[in-house]
Amino acid sequence: MLNRRSFLLGSAAAVLFAPVTARAKPAGTRKTAVDGLAAPVEIIDDPYGVPHIRAASIPDAFFGQGYVVARDRLFQIDFSHRREMGRMAEAFGREFAPFDARARLFHYRGDLDAELAAVPAEVLACARAYVAGINARIDEVLADPTLLPQEYRILRVRPLKWDVRDLVLARSASIGNVDDEIRRARLAALGLLDLDAVVAPLRPAWTMRVPDGLDPAAVSETDLGVLRLGPLPFSALVPDDPDQLPGERANAGSNAWTVGPSRTATGRPILANDPHLGIGGFGPRHVAHLTAPGLDVIGGGAPGLPGIMQGHTDRFAFGRTNFHIDQEDLFVLELHPDDSELYRHQGGWKRFDRIEAAIPVKDGPPAAFTLRYAMQGAVIAHDPARRRATVLAAIDMQPCGSGAFAMIAINLAKDWDSLHRDAFRFHPSPTNFHYADVNGNHGWQVIGYVPVRRKGDGLLPVPGDGRYDWTGIRDFRALPSEYNPAKGWFASANQNNLPADWPRDRIPAFSFRDPYRYERVAEVLKAQPKHTLADSIALQHDTLSTPARQLLALLPAKAAAGAEPAIAMLRGWDGRLDADSGPAALFEILWRELSSRMLAAIVPEKARALVTEIAPSVLLGLLARPDARLGADPAAARDALFDAALAAAWTTAQEKMGADPAVWRWGSLHQVRIAHPLSRIPAIAKAFPPIEGEGSGGDSYTVMARWLRDAPDWRVSGGASYLQVIDVGAWDNSVMLNLPGQSNDPRSVHYRDHYRPWITGSMLPMLFSRAAVDAHAVGRTLLNPKGTF
Repeated sequence: MLNRRSFLLGSAAAVLFAPVTARAKPAGTRKTAVDGLAAPVEIIDDPYGVPHIRAASIPDAFFGQGYVVARDRLFQIDFSHRREMGRMAEAFGREFAPFDARARLFHYRGDLDAELAAVPAEVLACARAYVAGINARIDEVLADPTLLPQEYRILRVRPLKWDVRDLVLARSASIGNVDDEIRRARLAALGLLDLDAVVAPLRPAWTMRVPDGLDPAAVSETDLGVLRLGPLPFSALVPDDPDQLPGERANAGSNAWTVGPSRTATGRPILANDPHLGIGGFGPRHVAHLTAPGLDVIGGGAPGLPGIMQGHTDRFAFGRTNFHIDQEDLFVLELHPDDSELYRHQGGWKRFDRIEAAIPVKDGPPAAFTLRYAMQGAVIAHDPARRRATVLAAIDMQPCGSGAFAMIAINLAKDWDSLHRDAFRFHPSPTNFHYADVNGNHGWQVIGYVPVRRKGDGLLPVPGDGRYDWTGIRDFRALPSEYNPAKGWFASANQNNLPADWPRDRIPAFSFRDPYRYERVAEVLKAQPKHTLADSIALQHDTLSTPARQLLALLPAKAAAGAEPAIAMLRGWDGRLDADSGPAALFEILWRELSSRMLAAIVPEKARALVTEIAPSVLLGLLARPDARLGADPAAARDALFDAALAAAWTTAQEKMGADPAVWRWGSLHQVRIAHPLSRIPAIAKAFPPIEGEGSGGDSYTVMARWLRDAPDWRVSGGASYLQVIDVGAWDNSVMLNLPGQSNDPRSVHYRDHYRPWITGSMLPMLFSRAAVDAHAVGRTLLNPKGTF
C-alpha cells in the first residue's frame, strides 16, 4: 500500500490532499473477447476511476485507451463524432441538417491518403488501434443493450462506428477570432476603431489600420454566415464548446509552471498544469494510464482524441497552456455581376469549387446544400444580391492541420530532443508546451502553425482579391523556447511571453491575455527557493486577486452616504476571492457595477452593441487615471461613478444574500453546477441528475481560475476542471483531479466522486508504479482477441 506520508510533505499539505480512499474489495476479473487486438490487454481500475491499461504492444495500449474512453464516455464522444461528421439529421431530423452542412463544409478536401501517409507508421498504428478500441466497445454494447448509456434509449439512436480516416477528415467549424475582426471593422465604420482597445487591448501593442480595399461600412454580422448558427435545436448551449459560448472563449486559457531541481526541496523538478476549459457539461478530460514495452504514460486526454494531453511518461512530465497564434482570417470576395459563381481574384475571375451535398434526414428525403470553396478556404456566406461572399481561411483546413496524431507522437517521445525531432511537427494548435525530465532538465517550447500573410496583420477582414492571401505556414521552429532557464523556473498563463526583442514582423497574434494570473504565479515562485509539491497545489488553488488588490487601493477616502457601508466592508479585506468570504462577493458585484457604468460613460450610444465589455486593465486604468473620455471634469465624473457603483453593489448584495452582511458568502453566488448538455430534454434531465450544491472561490483573474457566467448569473462557467502536480521521477507522489469524475453514467460511483475534492482542493493520488496500482485495484477487465477463448 502507498505510504500516505509521501504525499503530505509537511503539515501545510494536509488540508490539500484527500485521504487515500479505503480500498474496496477487488471485484473479480471481467473477461471479454474483442476484435482488433493482437494480444490480451489487462485494465486495472483504481479507486479514483482511472483505468491502468497493460498491453503487450504499444498499439494495443492505445486500443485499450479507446476502449476505456468509450466505456466511460461513449455518448460524449459519439455525440461529438456525429456532429463533426455531419450526421445529426439522420438521427434527429431535418432541423439539424444546416448544422450537418456546416460540419461538412469544414471537412478536409485534400488527399486523405496523403495525410495518412505523412504520419509515421508507429503513430498511425496507434491511432488505428485507438479507433478499433472505441469500435470494440460499441460492438459490445450493441450486443448487450443493457450496457448502452441511457441517452441511446431516450433518444432512440445507436452509436456510430469510427474510422481512422475520420480523424483527418473532420476539421473545424470554428469562429476562432473572426468575430473580433467583424467588431473592429464595424467600429472602424463608425470612426471609433480606438474603442476596440476597451474590449481587448492589443498585446503586444500595435496600431490597427483598415486594410486597403476594405469597405468597413459593408461589414456586418451576416458575413459570419453559417458560423452564426445557434445552439443545436434540442440542446442547451453545449458547455464544452467554447465557440458557442463567447464568454468562455474569451476566458479560455490555462496555468502551467515547471520548477527546476535547484529550486525544489527534493532536488527533483516539479511540473504543475491546470487547463482551463468549460465547466457545466461533459468533463473535457479523461484520465488514463497506458503501459506497454516502450511506453508508460499517464494523464488527462481529450475524450475522442488518442493519447494523453497533460501528464507524464516514465521519463518526463509535460503540460500545456494556450499560446496565441492568429490562425483564422476572414476574406471578403467580390462576386461577378452576371455569374455569382465567379469571384474576383488576382485581376481575373475564378469559379468557386462546388459540392452538392445531400444530407441524410431521419424519416424524410435528403436535404440539399451547396458547399462552396474559394482559393483561401471555405465560403461561409454567399450573397449574390450584394455581390458579396465571405471566406474563412483556417489553419485547421491546411494539409497536416488536423492535429489528430500529435498526442500519440508526444507520448512516444523519450526526451526533449525526440519531441523536437519527431513530435512537435504534428501539433498545429498554438500551445506553450512545458517539459521536465528525470535528469533534472526543464523547458518550454511554443508549438503550432503560423500563417504567413502576403500582407496585413489579421486584425480586420481583408479583400479576397489575392493581395492578402496566405503564402505559407511556419511551424514551431519559428517560435520561442527556453531550456533550463537560469532563474530555475518557468511559467505561462496565456500572458504575452514573446521575448522582448521578438521581431515586429513575426508577431503571431495580438490577443494575449491580461497578465494577472502569470504575475501572481511569478510572485509566489520567486519567493520560494525550496518549492514543494504542496506549494504547487496551494498555488493552483490561490485566490488572491490582483484586480481586487488594485481596486482596494483606489477606494475613495470620502464617499456619499450610500457608498459608505461597501467601503467599510472592503477596506479590511485581503483581496482573496475565497468561497466563504463576504467581501469577495461584494467585490464581484461591485466589479460588475463598475464595468457596466464605465462602459455607459465612455462608449457612445451608437457603439454600445459592439463594445459590451471592458478589459480589467482598462477599467482599473480609468479609475486610477480618469481622462477626457469621462467628460470635462474626469475626476469628478469618476468619483460620482464610483459612489453610485458602491451604493448599487451594496443594495444588490442585500437583495441576493440578505440584509445581514455577516452571512454573505461568495460561494453562495458562485455555484458549481454540472448538467447534461441535453438536459432541456425532460427524460435526459430526469435520468442524469445535475451535480450541484457547492460554491467556489476564484474568478477569471485568480490563479484558481473559475470564470463567471454572464449577468445576471454568477455560476462557474469554466476554469481548471483537470489539475495535475507532478513530482518528476518520484511519480507516485504526483496528484490530480478531474471534475466531476471519470464516468458520465450516473449509475457509476465515478459520476461525481471528484466533485467534492475539486471544491475543497483535496488532490487525489495519481497512481503510477505497478506496485501502487496493484495495491489499490478495485476492478479488473481482461480484453482477449476474439477467437482466443
